[in-house]
Amino acid sequence: MIALCSLKACRMNNQQARQAAYRRGRQGERLASGLLRLKGYRILARDYRVSVGEIDLIAERGGLIAFVEVKARANLRLCLEAITVRQRHRIENAAAAFLAANPRLQPDKMRFDLIAVVPKRLPKHIMSAWQTDSP
Repeated sequence: MIALCSLKACRMNNQQARQAAYRRGRQGERLASGLLRLKGYRILARDYRVSVGEIDLIAERGGLIAFVEVKARANLRLCLEAITVRQRHRIENAAAAFLAANPRLQPDKMRFDLIAVVPKRLPKHIMSAWQTDSP
């Protein structure tokens, strides 16, 4: 027999699930930030949000600015699948807004990275996880 939850109990379960996912995501961002710092990057911004999009981490090393999306999932495949075309465009737009708002930053190069956070493994840094559609 399948037990149905009351509307209030279902809402609580959904809210608890969202809160747990949020906490996992924030923990993943902290791990990713630590990994980048160990690799010699300087963190310029965390959780950068503008109307056109958002970026989890923005890091700089030697004239390169990396716009980093962090995904915390059960496995690497799910991390890779979690970045949709729409999300890529929103990150690209947010990157353009960040550079416009920070004209002193004139990067030699920029790229879009992914850091996959999977349980019981070190975070995996995938450099140039995707390329922009614009020239």
